[in-house]
Amino acid sequence: MTSVNLRNNESQDSLLKRFRKKVVKSGVLSTVRRKRWFVSKSEQRRMDKKKAMRRIKRRQYTREAE
Repeated sequence: MTSVNLRNNESQDSLLKRFRKKVVKSGVLSTVRRKRWFVSKSEQRRMDKKKAMRRIKRRQYTREAE
Protein backbone atom coordinates (compact mmCIF):
# COMPACT_ATOMS: atom_id res chain seq x y z
CA MET A 1 0.00 0.00 0.00
CA THR A 2 1.45 3.34 -1.05
CA SER A 3 0.90 6.28 1.24
CA VAL A 4 2.27 9.79 1.73
CA ASN A 5 2.00 12.11 4.70
CA LEU A 6 1.28 15.80 4.40
CA ARG A 7 4.38 17.83 5.22
CA ASN A 8 4.36 21.21 6.96
CA ASN A 9 3.30 24.02 4.61
CA GLU A 10 2.85 21.59 1.70
CA SER A 11 0.15 22.23 -0.87
CA GLN A 12 -2.31 19.58 -1.98
CA ASP A 13 -0.85 19.71 -5.50
CA SER A 14 2.66 18.84 -4.38
CA LEU A 15 1.28 16.10 -2.12
CA LEU A 16 -0.58 14.59 -5.05
CA LYS A 17 2.52 14.88 -7.24
CA ARG A 18 4.61 13.00 -4.65
CA PHE A 19 1.93 10.32 -4.37
CA ARG A 20 1.82 9.81 -8.14
CA LYS A 21 5.61 9.51 -8.32
CA LYS A 22 5.57 6.95 -5.53
CA VAL A 23 2.86 4.89 -7.25
CA VAL A 24 4.75 4.89 -10.55
CA LYS A 25 8.01 3.95 -8.84
CA SER A 26 6.39 1.07 -6.95
CA GLY A 27 5.08 -0.42 -10.22
CA VAL A 28 1.53 -0.91 -8.98
CA LEU A 29 -0.12 0.49 -12.12
CA SER A 30 1.99 -1.54 -14.53
CA THR A 31 1.18 -4.70 -12.58
CA VAL A 32 -2.54 -3.95 -12.65
CA ARG A 33 -2.48 -3.25 -16.39
CA ARG A 34 -0.52 -6.44 -17.05
CA LYS A 35 -2.88 -8.59 -14.99
CA ARG A 36 -6.07 -7.02 -16.28
CA TRP A 37 -6.56 -9.81 -18.82
CA PHE A 38 -5.33 -13.37 -18.78
CA VAL A 39 -2.53 -14.02 -21.27
CA SER A 40 -1.39 -17.57 -21.89
CA LYS A 41 2.31 -18.40 -21.71
CA SER A 42 2.54 -19.05 -25.44
CA GLU A 43 0.89 -15.71 -26.17
CA GLN A 44 3.28 -13.98 -23.75
CA ARG A 45 6.29 -15.59 -25.44
CA ARG A 46 5.01 -14.49 -28.84
CA MET A 47 4.52 -10.91 -27.62
CA ASP A 48 7.99 -10.87 -26.03
CA LYS A 49 9.52 -12.11 -29.27
CA LYS A 50 7.78 -9.38 -31.27
CA LYS A 51 8.91 -6.78 -28.75
CA ALA A 52 12.52 -7.99 -29.01
CA MET A 53 12.40 -7.83 -32.81
CA ARG A 54 11.12 -4.24 -32.70
CA ARG A 55 13.88 -3.33 -30.26
CA ILE A 56 16.56 -4.89 -32.50
CA LYS A 57 15.23 -3.12 -35.60
CA ARG A 58 15.16 0.20 -33.75
CA ARG A 59 18.80 -0.23 -32.67
CA GLN A 60 19.87 -1.07 -36.22
CA TYR A 61 18.02 1.93 -37.59
CA THR A 62 19.71 4.34 -35.16
CA ARG A 63 23.16 2.88 -35.94
CA GLU A 64 22.58 3.33 -39.68
CA ALA A 65 21.62 6.97 -39.16
CA GLU A 66 24.92 7.74 -37.40
